[in-house]
Amino acid sequence: MTENIATPRISSGENLLATLKLPEISLATNEQILDHLRHSHKIGAVAADAEQEILILRLCEQLEITVSDEELQAAGDTFRQDHKLLTTSETLAWLAQQRLKVEEWSESIKVALLTQKLKERLFGSTIDTQYLVDPYIFKRVALSQILVVDLTEALKIVKTLQEDKAAFCSLALQYSKGKQSKQNGGFVGIRFVSELMPELGQAIAEAKDGDVIGPIQTKLGYHILKIEKWFSHEFREVKEQVLEFLLQTWIKSQTHSDADSLSTVKNN
Repeated sequence: MTENIATPRISSGENLLATLKLPEISLATNEQILDHLRHSHKIGAVAADAEQEILILRLCEQLEITVSDEELQAAGDTFRQDHKLLTTSETLAWLAQQRLKVEEWSESIKVALLTQKLKERLFGSTIDTQYLVDPYIFKRVALSQILVVDLTEALKIVKTLQEDKAAFCSLALQYSKGKQSKQNGGFVGIRFVSELMPELGQAIAEAKDGDVIGPIQTKLGYHILKIEKWFSHEFREVKEQVLEFLLQTWIKSQTHSDADSLSTVKNN
């Protein structure tokens, strides 16, 4: 005999909902938006992005990097095509949704163009030369890793992977001393070969998808790597990503240098 279980009614909640009248929803003011970013702990990231934009604009001014009206118009047309804003009404509706004035949208396009030109000015020729010398460093690879400090333990893990067919993910969770690899079951992301420690880049040069390589000794310990997937290294496909990586790395190095200098002044 099947027992019928009645779903309880929350009468007090129903009564409240029946009598509750929602206040009119109005657009949030700039101050309210800032308050929300602070309350949701996102203000720091947004502030960092804003500060980076200011830095980029100042660098462009210093290097006399500019954008012509023709370049701005062409970039605006490309933006509209990419976002399927094919008519004036569609564009204006999108701007309203984003709470942007036409002038503000145009300025955002200009900033993107200036940023691209700055990256090309700072790193473009270097990347072109490096690619001609060693295209391998521009390959991207999805990697998983187990990092340990003891060679005996590393050899034991490799034996378990090879002979017992143990799951790489499980062993990474159990043994890896690297914070990211331990948290993510070994996966450490998609990296350019140039980002890797030289010993690791050399060790995986001939590896194929699915191969397990190691242990490889570095100053951090012993690495056991799994090649999850190699990605295309066609230059045009990766140059923009390399430019962005180099810009971010350079800005961070300069920021850290300034911070270290301030720290030294305070301590002295």
